[in-house]
Amino acid sequence: MAEGLQFASPAWLLLLALIPAVGVLQRRARRAAPEARRERDYADAALLPHLAGTARTGASGAFGQLLAWSVPWTLAVLAFAGPRWDYEQVQVFEPGAGLVVLLDISRSMEAGDVSPTRLARARQEIEDLLNVAEGLRIGLVAFASVATVVSPVTDDTASVRRTLPALGPDLVRLQGSRPAQAIARGRQLLATQPADAAKNLLLISDGDFQDLELDAEVAALRDQGIRLHVLAIGTPQGAPVIGPQGRPLLERTGSPVVSRLNATLLGTIAAQTGGEYQAADYRDDDVRAIARAAAASGRARKVGDERLRVWHEPFWWFLAPAALWLLFEFRRRAAVQPVSRPR
Repeated sequence: MAEGLQFASPAWLLLLALIPAVGVLQRRARRAAPEARRERDYADAALLPHLAGTARTGASGAFGQLLAWSVPWTLAVLAFAGPRWDYEQVQVFEPGAGLVVLLDISRSMEAGDVSPTRLARARQEIEDLLNVAEGLRIGLVAFASVATVVSPVTDDTASVRRTLPALGPDLVRLQGSRPAQAIARGRQLLATQPADAAKNLLLISDGDFQDLELDAEVAALRDQGIRLHVLAIGTPQGAPVIGPQGRPLLERTGSPVVSRLNATLLGTIAAQTGGEYQAADYRDDDVRAIARAAAASGRARKVGDERLRVWHEPFWWFLAPAALWLLFEFRRRAAVQPVSRPR
């Protein structure tokens, strides 16, 4: 639809008032300068720039300087004010599927058989998932011996992304890995979603755990029609588990504690609920497959008759000439050699 020129944030336009204010202050400062008063006692004001050896100190030079900076300033302010016109009415949809990520942050996830560590790799996988999670609401639960809800199910992926750097084994006092509790918390989060929405969990772990309650939780997922997808992190060869002091943890015999990927267990968990199993790699094919599987059984739904205005906002039309103007001005000033006053 056609619409006249508007500004999304017109308050920025108040900054344009600084241009005449700076001009007035500059003129008053030049007239009030002691040096200028002494020069006017001995020569006519029109001749002063020529007697001093440069015309840039005169009124025309001051006006030129003000103009040189007011043009890019005006363009930048107009860009910040958000010029817009010609909008479209877009039907608002809400995602038809929810996915709660269950991130293992137990000490075994600090093993270095996956570069740089399993946990760092897992956080990057979640980043990749957020980039391709179209049609999904995402929630996040971190777990070790206990499970903690980091983010409820939301379509605000930026809020989930901001929490990732802080997730690590130091967040929990008691070490261990109990995915059953994380699954239970994930089911609670999914219960808040619409009844007709597809519900999914994604377990990101190395499978290095023994949880007696896990079978019961997986059975509860089957009964509720919730699919549990698995993204496996680690290698069958494994690596030593790193302790809080940055040194490998030791067995009673003095040998390092080695954590190995339990792909068989993780694959079985996913198969029991009809979920997708993927081994993490350094591309995003793994999370794309999981995102497709999670969104496959859910369809985006219209939010009533609500429509959203999508404006044409070409603010860069103002920023680009402002940048070019400044570039030209800096090059011009660098080429001009200052002329010293004769003594």
